[in-house]
Amino acid sequence: MTFKNHRTRFLRDGLVAVTLMLAIGMVQQAFASCGAVTCFVTIGSQQQVAQKGLLSANFIYSYTPMTLPGGTSGVIAEADTTNRLIIPNHHRELSTITNSYTVDLNYGLTDRLGVQLTVPYLTRKHEHFHLHGGADAELHQFSDKGVGDIRITAKYNVLPTLRSMLVAGFGVELPTGDTNQRDNQGEVIEPPVQLGRGNAGVIGSLYHTYEVVPHRLNAFVFGSYRHTFKNNVGYQFGDEYILNTGLNLVTVPWLVLTGQINYRYLVHDSLSARRGAGPIVDQGVPNSGSTWLGVAPGVLLKLGDTWQAFFFAQVPLARDSNNNLAQGTSFSFGLTKYFQLLGS
Repeated sequence: MTFKNHRTRFLRDGLVAVTLMLAIGMVQQAFASCGAVTCFVTIGSQQQVAQKGLLSANFIYSYTPMTLPGGTSGVIAEADTTNRLIIPNHHRELSTITNSYTVDLNYGLTDRLGVQLTVPYLTRKHEHFHLHGGADAELHQFSDKGVGDIRITAKYNVLPTLRSMLVAGFGVELPTGDTNQRDNQGEVIEPPVQLGRGNAGVIGSLYHTYEVVPHRLNAFVFGSYRHTFKNNVGYQFGDEYILNTGLNLVTVPWLVLTGQINYRYLVHDSLSARRGAGPIVDQGVPNSGSTWLGVAPGVLLKLGDTWQAFFFAQVPLARDSNNNLAQGTSFSFGLTKYFQLLGS
């Protein structure tokens, strides 16, 4: 083996080690709304349609903290699903932290048609104070872990060319996540902090990628929409719109630098609740809904012919969460493995 090959392997292995240390270091610095979100960067191996008979398996870890933006108090209303009431100025949010461990499988049924299975395992911690007379009273703490809502998506490469692809996706989200956990005071936790949404949802997406400079510079755009149906406690999560765009630059064959701009808009949630002594009607949940704009620099390391590693830091630039917690700087680290199950 030549000195150049030794040096290339040394640099590659060193970058892998640095990436791992960064990911682990960020997690160790985490400090553990009613609300919770997860990181939503675009990972190409998740969005593309695999070749016929090829299975791409992504193993992704994400750390997503919810923090209070500057100038907000965190005093929000409570959506009481047990008594079907919305109670203004009920508690003060402190923090929510979500760790997600996701297995994402993509299989090519044909060279243009694929199927995707996404299974998240979540751990979540949340804290808030109940208010009495406008002052902090009991500290309510919540933690849970388990499988979240599973997604199954069909994807079709609408416009394959030598330099581009346009992938349309349609999926369903299954209500497999826990929705019945209580906090340390024995009270039922509001739906946004539970691991699952409590009912099925539908997701549509479009992913377009174009080789600006073949084998060197790639540009992409990804957009998605999610609608979740009302669950059996009368709570309905607001629709979600995501738009990401970015560039991938191949510096050397095994190192890709990537950067993307991420935007998410969440519509207000709603609850079937009473107004005073009146009947139960659908009402918007105050302090729900949000907008978020940020950037996500990252690296992609090609570890041989069938392995890849990637790391992203998702940094907010502007966020509006209606006086509620909002996604802070988040991190994602993952590995991709390719398996040729059938001949192409």
